Amino acid sequence: MGMKKEINTERIPIKLWLDDLEEGALQQALNLANLEIAFRHIAIMPDAHQGFGMPIGGVLAALDAIIPNAVGVDIGCGMCSLRTNIREADTDKLKKIMGLARKRIPVGFKHHKQKQDDKWMPETNGKLPIVEQEYESAQHQVGTLGGGNHFIELQKGSDGFVWIMIHSGSRNIGYTVAKFYNEKAKKMNEIWYTDYQKDLAWFPSDSEEFHQYKAEMEYCIEFAFNNRKLMMERMKECISDVYPDVEFSGFINKPHNFADDEVHFGQEVILHRKGATRARKGELGMIPGSQGSPSYIVKGKGNPDSFESCSHGAGRVMSRNQARKVLDLKEEKAKLDNRGIIHAIRGKSDLDEAPSSYKNIEEVMALQQDLVSIEVELQPLAVIKG
Repeated sequence: MGMKKEINTERIPIKLWLDDLEEGALQQALNLANLEIAFRHIAIMPDAHQGFGMPIGGVLAALDAIIPNAVGVDIGCGMCSLRTNIREADTDKLKKIMGLARKRIPVGFKHHKQKQDDKWMPETNGKLPIVEQEYESAQHQVGTLGGGNHFIELQKGSDGFVWIMIHSGSRNIGYTVAKFYNEKAKKMNEIWYTDYQKDLAWFPSDSEEFHQYKAEMEYCIEFAFNNRKLMMERMKECISDVYPDVEFSGFINKPHNFADDEVHFGQEVILHRKGATRARKGELGMIPGSQGSPSYIVKGKGNPDSFESCSHGAGRVMSRNQARKVLDLKEEKAKLDNRGIIHAIRGKSDLDEAPSSYKNIEEVMALQQDLVSIEVELQPLAVIKG
């Protein structure tokens, strides 16, 4: 299967890798296609759903401009994974590992009590006002999971090995940078442009603000990477405490909220991926399901129509509030308990991360066979959620 349909009613086409884009996300895609800075076409991934300003699962190539809201509030959010040489992990040992992890990795709104080592903080080079303002608190936040759909998961691979996968972002430092520059872009666009969309306000490349935002965004991408790396180090320690002879290999890291200078269709562009993963030819990546469904290690096919991108996950079928209202706690817990998954659904407030609040990952994968090939299928064993 490949691209499902193309919409040609707007300034540039919209290419969709799914049939059933919800109304709100569709309107956001139409808005993107009418931006004067948008190049060639808009690509919408099979996990797409409504976000702020731009659909999550959206890919936009911009000419000489950057849009803070097309990167999103969790700058540099992404995944990393690592393979162990463990072939069999029994429930008691899994519980022990996750118990140790909960003590060493703060989740939700919790931070480290002590500042973490400076080596986990990227260099600031003295020209990053928001980063410098948030630097000290970020030293307590590096190596923390956060909330929402962020997770640490132990998984059994179709290759016979146990894997670790982590999904997390840039914590409060990324959020603060994103909010500050989006507000700034809105104010500037009100002055410069009569016909602009406030949720898609941008900085032109010849403005000082463009370079400021880009530098701070790049810092946050690196911070988010270090955040995942430090959590991965802690997970390695926890597993080594339970399996002293364990070995680790095959580290992969992929952000899915970022903008980067790239060349597509012979044109230099600023490629915005919001909830989308880069999938160049031969490039390894990860596409997770929910805590009750498989995740995948994938290899990119470099499809030019998707701007060499693929989905970043399964995508939601219902909002967090809706999931808490309509899903049945007993049913959702039973689905996971019956499969022996050590899961994170304890009360009604956790239902926003129940498997039923997500799209079917197998269907999402079937829709992007022209974007990626599956290298390893990973079944969930144990999960920590924010």
